[in-house]
Amino acid sequence: MTSKWIRVLGFFLAIIYFAAPAFATEEACITCHRKISPGQVADWESSKHSGQEITCSFCHGDSHNGAENARLAKLPDEQVCADCHEDQFKQFTKGKHSFGWTSLNAMPITHVEPDELMEGGRGCGGCHNMGIKSAAQKKEQLEKGYHYQNNSCDECHTRHSFSKKEALDPKACQQCHMGYDHPQWEMWESSKHGTRYAVKEKGKMHEKAQAPTCQFCHLPNGTHTNKTAWGFLGVRLPLPEDKEWAADRTTILKALGVLNPDTGKPTARLDVVKAIDMVRLTEKDWLDERNKMISICSNCHSEQYAREQLAMGDSIMKKADHLLAEAIDIVAALYKDHIIKKPDNYSFAYPDLLYFMQTGGGDTDKLSHIDQILFQMYMKHRMRTYQGFFHVNPDYAYWYGWAMMTEDLGAIKEMDTTMRAIHKPGK
Repeated sequence: MTSKWIRVLGFFLAIIYFAAPAFATEEACITCHRKISPGQVADWESSKHSGQEITCSFCHGDSHNGAENARLAKLPDEQVCADCHEDQFKQFTKGKHSFGWTSLNAMPITHVEPDELMEGGRGCGGCHNMGIKSAAQKKEQLEKGYHYQNNSCDECHTRHSFSKKEALDPKACQQCHMGYDHPQWEMWESSKHGTRYAVKEKGKMHEKAQAPTCQFCHLPNGTHTNKTAWGFLGVRLPLPEDKEWAADRTTILKALGVLNPDTGKPTARLDVVKAIDMVRLTEKDWLDERNKMISICSNCHSEQYAREQLAMGDSIMKKADHLLAEAIDIVAALYKDHIIKKPDNYSFAYPDLLYFMQTGGGDTDKLSHIDQILFQMYMKHRMRTYQGFFHVNPDYAYWYGWAMMTEDLGAIKEMDTTMRAIHKPGK
């Protein structure tokens, strides 16, 4: 063998020798987890990460190397994903999903419910985990024993396949956007949009046929920034020029704790709402989001039709707000007349919708049933009324929404009459 070939052979042997520890460490993770969590390995092997040799240590570090130090495995947050997916991360930070965790913790109800439902992720925290956490918030979770839920990206691109196709499927939205307070998925699925999607998926429509999904309307062209004109609370600023609607919305803002019921002035909650971008605070901000949606609708419909349909949604919201404001005024009068006693941790003697069903301020021995009906009217039935309109779902807009709001108002009026009849002054 010539000296040249000896040198070449020596070079390759050196590469193998010095690279061996790295290969061994990488292989050890995979080999071990094939037995401990085979589904995770299978998902990773199906991912683009696997094909690009982005292995376990890229995301989890290399401190964990055995069962005895499993807690040393780093659970990556969004910043780790941002190392490679910078554009998507920047888009995400500008949308409402990025405020999921902060908005959860801004709610007074969060702090009177069981931790397992919040930090543990089997209640509100299961969806509101989708939100960038501060170092202090992560530390607090770890101190309570919650080791997971540090990454928003895997809410839609689930571990460890991180599939784009999965995130583009409407069912990726279903876990969070369904149920009691925001059944957008059910509204979409049973609307004409959802029907066309289901039929097209079965191959019964031409591939060019339009079948809008959640992502098509709310995350168009692959953007990770999501906002809506009305927002989750269904309120915005400035107040409308219509005097009746302005008065009704002022009443709702008082029941949300954003305005002081006595003075009408903003409270500290308004600062929180501003900080987490929960509402559009200027006419321009609202119009920007509305015009984006009109542009999306115009992919299939005429602009005039889109504007008419969205305006009709605004109109039904005005009527729904009038019903709700009337109900709030009735319950507020019961507080004012001391028929309902103000809970100790309520800021005002006034209904507080952000305590949800815990209408005694978290004291389950002092729950107010009429307040619970009022909350249901706001969070369940008003949501269905206007969101049913915007998702083009007749049944949700009427039977699950408007009709239930009228039933709630009737029940509140009847309870008000009964409570006043049996109330003994000074008791």
